[in-house]
Amino acid sequence: MNLFYLISAICFILGLKRLSHPKTARSGNFLAALGMLIAIAATLASSNVLDLKLIAIGVGIGSVIGLLFATRVQMTEMPQMVAIFNGLGGAASAFVASSEFFKVNDLGIIICISVFIGTLTFSGSFIAFGKLQGIISGRAITFSGQQILNALMFASIVALGSVQQLGILPDSTIFYVIVLLALLLGIGLTIPIGGADMPVVISLLNSYSGIAAAATGFLINNQALIISGSLVGASGLILTNIMCKGMNRSLANVIFGAVGAESSSGGSSDGKEMNIKSYSTTEAAMILDAAEKIIIVPGYGLAVAQAQHVAREVADTLEAQGKKVLYAIHPVAGRMPGHMNVLLAEANVSYDVLKDLDEINPEFEDCDVALILGANDVVNPAARHDQSSPIYGMPILNVDKSRTVIINKRSMNPGFAGVQNELFGYDNSIMVFGDAKDMLNDLLKEVKEL
Repeated sequence: MNLFYLISAICFILGLKRLSHPKTARSGNFLAALGMLIAIAATLASSNVLDLKLIAIGVGIGSVIGLLFATRVQMTEMPQMVAIFNGLGGAASAFVASSEFFKVNDLGIIICISVFIGTLTFSGSFIAFGKLQGIISGRAITFSGQQILNALMFASIVALGSVQQLGILPDSTIFYVIVLLALLLGIGLTIPIGGADMPVVISLLNSYSGIAAAATGFLINNQALIISGSLVGASGLILTNIMCKGMNRSLANVIFGAVGAESSSGGSSDGKEMNIKSYSTTEAAMILDAAEKIIIVPGYGLAVAQAQHVAREVADTLEAQGKKVLYAIHPVAGRMPGHMNVLLAEANVSYDVLKDLDEINPEFEDCDVALILGANDVVNPAARHDQSSPIYGMPILNVDKSRTVIINKRSMNPGFAGVQNELFGYDNSIMVFGDAKDMLNDLLKEVKEL
């Protein structure tokens, strides 16, 4: 069995490595799935206490649900789906640990850790899902004494885990109190996090689910679960760190900073008139016709409109006319890490023209047109100079250095950070209002006719 676990671990590691680049991500996903299949098959074959009929029923139900999600969930809802997966992963770990407790009626420290992290991941992930889905306000929800309350709940969980070793309280009482406090702590840690920080939260919760799985692996002595959980936990933390660097903020600031809460200091553009210049798609097409170098900046508005395919058609048409077209990908664009990369890969956009922040920023200085499709906070120049702005210090795409900036938005509503974008009033910026897909279809017609 250990040989099969070793093979599955190799598949996990190779799969994770290939997931680091869009070009190899699909094969990496397949390798990781194959590794998990080998690990599950080895576990089932080596155990004599499992009811294979119940397992078959569970596999069947899970497969049907997974198939329905995979075929019906829109790309814009993928972050919500990832949040649910994180939550269910944490819940699975907590249930396995709980079953061990009820089987032996002995609450050890590993059971406490697994139940705590798994339950916290479950409740926190579903709060994140609610924020992404719009069921709960995407803004940071705060109240007086919130962080103190969270600290008290965490301290209580640690204290309960400690007194369990002394036998002062019944194990069943400690178990149920830890479950309740972990549920509340998951909610308490997630509701004060605003929508702008959701990519970081998704990464962090993913890490939590891996840590819970690893702890459960130690509990039931399953090496494959330990290895896979450790890989998920470590990679999630690394990705969380990358996301924090992408916003030039610390993890503590993300968790405790409550960016996106209602505030009177909304940034430099608040209270100031901006000279908004609204253009038609015909005028925008004429500007593109005169351009030689164009950089497309995709954002969540593009994802909502499902406009990635027509965006590629516009780019292909411009390239056929002899123009250079690139795509600028900010690490926290969209609502989850890699959201824009996946979206454009779905539209068969070449990986060679997808440029990350550091690679694309020097290109804006000799760019004729920056075409912004639904992006907001990641192109807000206030991040460079306005210390009162909640996004101050966040590395942004320097679109304002282009000769002309064409901005497509459905309305003047602010982005996830809750502040207005001063770029909209710049002299070299023009607005083309409307749904991204409709606008790009009209623009495509105009470009072809010129």
